[in-house]
Amino acid sequence: MAVFTWEGKDTSGKTVRGEMEALTSQQVFNSLRAQRINPTTKKIKEKGKGFDKEIKIPGFQPKVKTRDIVIFTRQFATMIDAGLPLVQGLEVLGRSHTNPAMKRVLHGVSEYVQSGGTLADGLAEHPKAFDDLFVNMIRAGEAGGVLDIILERLAAYMEKMDKLKRQIKTAMIYPGVVVAAAVIVTAILLIFVIPTFAELFADFGAALPSPTRIVIALSNFVVNNWHLFAFTIGGVYYIFRRFMKTARGKEVMHPIFLKLPVAGDLIRKVAVARFTTTLSTMLSSGVPILDALQICGRSCGNKVVEKEITRVRLSISEGKTIAEPLTDSVIFPPMVVSMISVGESTGALDAMLMKIAEFYEDEVDNAVGALKQLIEPVMIIVLGTLVGFLVIAMYLPIFKLGTVI
Repeated sequence: MAVFTWEGKDTSGKTVRGEMEALTSQQVFNSLRAQRINPTTKKIKEKGKGFDKEIKIPGFQPKVKTRDIVIFTRQFATMIDAGLPLVQGLEVLGRSHTNPAMKRVLHGVSEYVQSGGTLADGLAEHPKAFDDLFVNMIRAGEAGGVLDIILERLAAYMEKMDKLKRQIKTAMIYPGVVVAAAVIVTAILLIFVIPTFAELFADFGAALPSPTRIVIALSNFVVNNWHLFAFTIGGVYYIFRRFMKTARGKEVMHPIFLKLPVAGDLIRKVAVARFTTTLSTMLSSGVPILDALQICGRSCGNKVVEKEITRVRLSISEGKTIAEPLTDSVIFPPMVVSMISVGESTGALDAMLMKIAEFYEDEVDNAVGALKQLIEPVMIIVLGTLVGFLVIAMYLPIFKLGTVI
């Protein structure tokens, strides 16, 4: 289907504009009339044709962000609770959205629902915007007639997950800035400062101290091979990023990440918080437990955790409990396993999982704080040692000359 831009007037005479996916312009016209909008025929144009052609630059196209989905979910829940029809709600949100990517997605979903499909199936047509968890919860909400409640739960869940992501990013900003500063300062010293000292020391006519010779040799190498140095760093970074996107890369690196000091503990706590929050939200929304566990496994973000959840799913399919296969888990501590066991025995598993999630969200806050406190002095020591070594190496010949004089 093509995307058409349109313009018309609503029942109050106000000019409205938007985009719509359709096969023909006549279909757009008929669809707008069904929505009580009087379209201007000459203003219905296929996007990407003539002067309306979009210039697309790879890597710079607008994308649907998590915040867009959260805002849409909250607003849509309010509209559904107020009794607004699905199609009308989707069209209103589509017209009012500022993100072109989200606008196109909502118009596509609206068209799908208007043609007789379910909301869940319409959302499933856009997997880059709405993941399996979102689609399955909407499907459960439609089946149970509690779509507005499900949407509110989804919005709350997504805000929690977004908070976890931001906590991890915040923890990594400081060391990233310090490392970048160290690289820049070292590069400036090696490329611009040390060659000046090297010319000065060449007239001494005496043997230079070993640290000074090492630094000058390093400076000469960087000056003469800076392009090779830069390409090597860029190439290693690119290869590592590509490797981490492969299944093999995740299987190799994810267990290593979990064994890192301090950071590994943080990753484990984030995984437990994400798993318990996701599973609790899905179970309380009526999603079958096997489907919920399958989605939790795919969305956990770590292959080790995914294997643990797959083992739990297999155990349940064989008639066992969730807690049984977790007793020897390397991810879930005994306290979590015990609480899950109590939740299963009392029939309040979703509530117990949410209590675990709240506890581990606080634990993640504390772990992030501890990581920041550890990283700061370590990075300062590393940066100070590196720059200090370069400076001392350059001043050693001067001290030696002063002693001789």
